[in-house]
Amino acid sequence: MTIPVLGRTAEVRRGHHVNRISLRIAVSAVSAAILTTLVVPASTAGATGQQALDSTGVDSRTAESFQQMAEDVLDERTEALLDRERPRSADRQRHRNIRVASALARHEKGGRSKLRGRKARLAALGEAYADSDTRVDVDKVRVRGRHATVQVTETTTLTYKKVRGDEPSTTGFQAHHELRFTERGRGEWELTRIRPTDTGLVAVNQPDTTAQSAPGALPASKPAATTWPAPSAPKDWNATGYDYRAMARYAERYWYNYNPEYRRFNDAGGDCTNFVSQALKAGGWQHVPGGYDDHRAWWYGDSYQSTSWVGANEWSWFTLSQKRATNLASAYQLDVGDVMQMDFDRDGSKDHTMITTYRSFSGVPYLTYHSVNTYRKSLASIVASYPNAVYYAYRT
Repeated sequence: MTIPVLGRTAEVRRGHHVNRISLRIAVSAVSAAILTTLVVPASTAGATGQQALDSTGVDSRTAESFQQMAEDVLDERTEALLDRERPRSADRQRHRNIRVASALARHEKGGRSKLRGRKARLAALGEAYADSDTRVDVDKVRVRGRHATVQVTETTTLTYKKVRGDEPSTTGFQAHHELRFTERGRGEWELTRIRPTDTGLVAVNQPDTTAQSAPGALPASKPAATTWPAPSAPKDWNATGYDYRAMARYAERYWYNYNPEYRRFNDAGGDCTNFVSQALKAGGWQHVPGGYDDHRAWWYGDSYQSTSWVGANEWSWFTLSQKRATNLASAYQLDVGDVMQMDFDRDGSKDHTMITTYRSFSGVPYLTYHSVNTYRKSLASIVASYPNAVYYAYRT
């Protein structure tokens, strides 16, 4: 991609392809004076970065991995703003001896959720982005003991979707960030922090970190036992007015052939909770209006949906806070229409959502779900495959 900015041309290369577009920035005289300080020619940035790297003692492959990791994290933020998020590359964040710390990964996941809320607000104002490109240049690396501090410059271009038809082609910005890596031994590094270093208005892909008053504490789910046999907990089929068999019929109809009336989220974190929400709605769950990221709301619209409709943690918060379900003591107490969630790596964040569509006479629940599309998988086989996961069972 070639971006002419204030008379200079910077070529952005992604993989083995070079894409070229034109970026036109209309600014006032004051804005133009500010922007002249933003764009560093690629040759200058490269030279500065190389000189900084040469003096750190970090080998060139590790330094390159620092740069690639920064680019991946910032690119994922930008993609959360796209009208249709791109499938994630299989090699993303799989760099030589470098990984994202689990605490930061959870923080970034929450940040991307906030950015999707920003996307929904932009859509309500008649604006959307169709594509993006993010490039990161390393400006400076400083190593002290087991810690490396890396300063980078991000250059991002967003392509406007033609909503009204008179939008310019693109918008672009440069932003500066500081990343902190910690060496965990034997040359393995972990990205533990990333923070912006600019002042003034934040970039559009920078999550809002302003503290907000929460609408009450988030409800905590109670883990379920997975030992067999389990104490009896018969389901009252008439207690709520929901049609649990309709939920099961829906799930078993669309577990493989997706319902075309709903969007898919396989390439945007997984489709499992979206699929379960559809089944629950088919059985009588009603929409609850509210903000996009308000955990007390639950809805699906023509263009967007609440985070509780598609997010595993958010669905749990909604379900418990609005008393749509209660936690069961054992996963083996699940019955038709009940929901199970899993935390694979025991980090406190739920990773998967499933719905029970069959229960045997001997008391074994069978679950149906998306990502990977599965029909009537026994709870026993799931527990045998993931003996160390944390399980949550919901009586709907």
